[in-house]
Amino acid sequence: MPIENLGHEYEFEPQHGLPERLPSDEFIVWQGSPDIGALASSAFHMKKLTLYFIALIALCAWPALESGAGVMAVLNGIKWIAPLAVISLTSLWILAYLTARTTVYTLTNKRVVMRLGIVLTVTFNLPLKQVASADVRMLDGGFGDITLALQGSDRIAWVHLWPSVRPWRISKPEPTLRAIPNVQEVAVKLRDAWTQKTGLAANATTDVQSSHPHSDNFEVSLT
Repeated sequence: MPIENLGHEYEFEPQHGLPERLPSDEFIVWQGSPDIGALASSAFHMKKLTLYFIALIALCAWPALESGAGVMAVLNGIKWIAPLAVISLTSLWILAYLTARTTVYTLTNKRVVMRLGIVLTVTFNLPLKQVASADVRMLDGGFGDITLALQGSDRIAWVHLWPSVRPWRISKPEPTLRAIPNVQEVAVKLRDAWTQKTGLAANATTDVQSSHPHSDNFEVSLT
């Protein structure tokens, strides 16, 4: 079963997150969407950009503050950068919100289905037999990413997956379930579904990337 891109071939969903109803021998193991806050922070770098704009505003305001000028002088110094910061951060938050609301990840006993797209909806079917490994990256609050490395020659364009893709893997994109709640529980369900589908044993280790190094993290190795 190759990787399928079902494209925008339907105007409504007969089943939430899926382009068609599942066959009688297939069932949903887990279904979810990115958390808006976690997605904004990890994929759109809201925290880093907020700190960046705070530093710029402080830099612009510093001459007036250092000279002891009044409030109006300080406001005049940041009259361009402050609105730019508000517009930029608000736009990113709206983009993160729309992305989270329109993205649905579905794990069945046979495949991973990714419904993506704000304006043009596309759906990708990733058969479990083509998943070579799954790496878990923990974020704050129990959220996290699960990156899927695929076997075979089929490729999905990086731009078609973004932001549900591992950063900087352009030549060989790796689909990623981004900013999902209870990521460790989902990883275990993925491991169990993969094992049942392939009949092979999956391994779990404790060495993965993390946004906070002292958390309990693990990698689900499906090879």
